[in-house]
Amino acid sequence: MSRLIIGAMVRTVGAYPSGWRYPGAHRDPRGDAAVLRRTAEVAERARLDYLFFGDWLATGHDLEYRDPYLVARIDPLSAVTYLAALTSRIGLIATANTSYSDPYTLARATASIDLLSGGRAGLNLVTGAEPRAAGNHGRDAHATNETRYDRADEFETVLRRLWDSFEDDAIVADAEAGVYLDPSKLHATDFHGAQLSVTGPLNVARPVQGHLPLVHAGTSPRSRLFAARSADLALVAVSDIHQAAALREELRSLAFESGRDDRTLKVIAPVLPIVGETREHAQAIADELTVLVPVAEDFAGGPPDVFPEQRSIAHLSTLVGVALDGLGPDTVVTPQLAAGFSQLGQELAEIAGERTGRRVGGEAPPTLRHLLVTATVHASMIVGTAQQIAAEFAAWADAEAVDGFNVLSAVQPAQFEAFALGVVPELQRLGVFPTEYEGSTLREHLGLERPANVHLAADAALTLGR
Repeated sequence: MSRLIIGAMVRTVGAYPSGWRYPGAHRDPRGDAAVLRRTAEVAERARLDYLFFGDWLATGHDLEYRDPYLVARIDPLSAVTYLAALTSRIGLIATANTSYSDPYTLARATASIDLLSGGRAGLNLVTGAEPRAAGNHGRDAHATNETRYDRADEFETVLRRLWDSFEDDAIVADAEAGVYLDPSKLHATDFHGAQLSVTGPLNVARPVQGHLPLVHAGTSPRSRLFAARSADLALVAVSDIHQAAALREELRSLAFESGRDDRTLKVIAPVLPIVGETREHAQAIADELTVLVPVAEDFAGGPPDVFPEQRSIAHLSTLVGVALDGLGPDTVVTPQLAAGFSQLGQELAEIAGERTGRRVGGEAPPTLRHLLVTATVHASMIVGTAQQIAAEFAAWADAEAVDGFNVLSAVQPAQFEAFALGVVPELQRLGVFPTEYEGSTLREHLGLERPANVHLAADAALTLGR
């Protein structure tokens, strides 16, 4: 059975839209420093491979209802720098947007973090999908998908050239001879493309890891190609084990066709586990989270203009194929009502039942809210005990569907700690996760070798070509 990579995607006010409303939840981002510190301590004690920090380059009232964790959050590079000083083994992955970042500045910051953390930094490269980000960065419009990926391709090339500006032994520091630097081992970037032009060299020594592990997520064909060619970790949102296995095979095939060793591409699936002392307890937590999600009909005078359009009974009507006019979100789904549902409606009722324990015709039946939230709040959830969740993870490992999981927590800190202190020991007992760190760098945690310097590789290629 394969060894899983397990990281935590940190969202301090919870990764579920109603997570911040759950009793005992952290809900004020002004107190994020304490939550980040506590999360890092628990995660490192559990031997998680990394903490992952996403990003979003805008904010607005609409995010309050859609994704509250995006309203206000710590800058990812600041977060990992802060945690680098409070931890000693766990990897720390920050996100940067290639559409709006300057490659020299980012290379300098990330190389510095890697050196200061002893080789534990990683970088998630995104191209962006938030139109408001353009205005925030002095641009009239967000670039097209193709243009964004043209820039991302060049950005990745420039980052590696900048990180490799110094050879590992370029700093001689021979005090007796008075020689500090071997100039033959300092390389200019000299990149001039359609999107970027960078001369270099970088004024930071080569990172401990050589190159920081790169992460990428996306669903378009161009994004998958970028991940296959350039990323060490490909984040893929999947609905089941079969889709995951097929997508992993597709990405690895693309990686092989691009000329790289496809085994070096690790496919990671985001997952949101709800952990309880019993399955019924976990379902009760999921049920309360569902009930706390607002829908359009909760607003007496109508929802705010920025409220998610699809989170309404009118939209649910189109999904289940039954007119629900005049019914409120807390209307019970009876067997008579469910009998007229479309196949999708039947599936929504089944998923809601699996997650919350509410079954049509049962003692505690679901409401229309349960079906609507199931349909419109997109999260790959596993609900159960620590043992049940660990068994599900192990099944995915056994089927080689993924190389690991990016774990989200619906409620901070309770659900994160339930996973780290409950599920992780079960994964260790099953033999799919180590009981101790097996290396000191993030690349070693991920089973990746330290790459050769691209400037030396280019020189060697030229020599062979003569």
